Amino acid sequence: MSNLTDDSERRAGQLRAFGYLALAATAALVCIALPIGVGLFLGVLLAFTLQPTYGRLRSRRWRAGPAALVCTLASTTVVGGVVSGLVALFITRGVTLAYEVPALLGPGGAIRVVADRNMATLRPLHLDPAAISAKLAGDAVALGSRAAGFAAEAAEATLGGLLTLFFMALAAYYVLRHWTEMVARAETMLPFEPRHTHALLDHFRDVGRKVLRGTVVTGIVQGVLAALGYALAGVPEPALFGALTAAASLAPAVGTLLVWVPAGLGLVVTGHAGAGVFLLVWSTLVVVVVPDYVIRPRLVGHEESVPSVLMFMSLFGGVEVFGLFGLVLGPVIVTLALAVLRTYESALRADRGT
Repeated sequence: MSNLTDDSERRAGQLRAFGYLALAATAALVCIALPIGVGLFLGVLLAFTLQPTYGRLRSRRWRAGPAALVCTLASTTVVGGVVSGLVALFITRGVTLAYEVPALLGPGGAIRVVADRNMATLRPLHLDPAAISAKLAGDAVALGSRAAGFAAEAAEATLGGLLTLFFMALAAYYVLRHWTEMVARAETMLPFEPRHTHALLDHFRDVGRKVLRGTVVTGIVQGVLAALGYALAGVPEPALFGALTAAASLAPAVGTLLVWVPAGLGLVVTGHAGAGVFLLVWSTLVVVVVPDYVIRPRLVGHEESVPSVLMFMSLFGGVEVFGLFGLVLGPVIVTLALAVLRTYESALRADRGT
């Protein structure tokens, strides 16, 4: 009996030692992957989004490798094309618009004419109209001079974007092809009940899919609808402002209001009241209401019960920690953390018989 006890204790000690070694190996892998972590994480989310399509190909007797490869190549091509188009649009049209601003604010410019016409209202406030005009003109010239630098920085960032796209494709392919094996290994290696591990991984997959679809697809739809409204209202560079609206849709709370409200008010102030009112009404009903209350619910389904304070924390905190990608990573991490805590709570209750 004592020999059996000693052997059992020795095996338990060996398992603990291997467990510590596995933790150290995992930490080493995480440290090595951190520089490319954004691409890997986005690839995982992309794979979750593509799994229904991958499943349909597999049901038609496609082999795992070709099915995963086709899904990955098609989605990566679309993502790369959209990102490249947006970057080219920001660089070409954005820089052109920045160079045109000084002329608009200069003597005889459209904005300067409207400003001079309304400068008289500033005198009772003891403000110097000439000084304000000079300040605006100086800022416009500075903006034009910085535009070239922005274009150069965007070109330098292209290499980083290509690397992110490459690792995103690799991660998406691997997860699509090996997700079942990954779940089985996690159930074996993690010190939880297999049903809890399986539930957490399923929750992670569902949340990642919903966040990516709800954030990215809705933002693209809002950008397209906004660009159509800008074109109908006569806003210059409607494609550029539509792209800016799509990017602003990621911002917490205010979102697309950051773009279409100033554009609409600018039309009203410059003497195009009808176009300005039309743009404000169009943006409210079509850009905000339709995507947020019709399209997003169909993509996301019923949202998980996440307190508002935690959702705002995930957005602002995610941006602070991960940059722009934190708008996607933050909600996924917070929602997954809540799932872990709720699973732990249910396990405790089951253990205590309550």
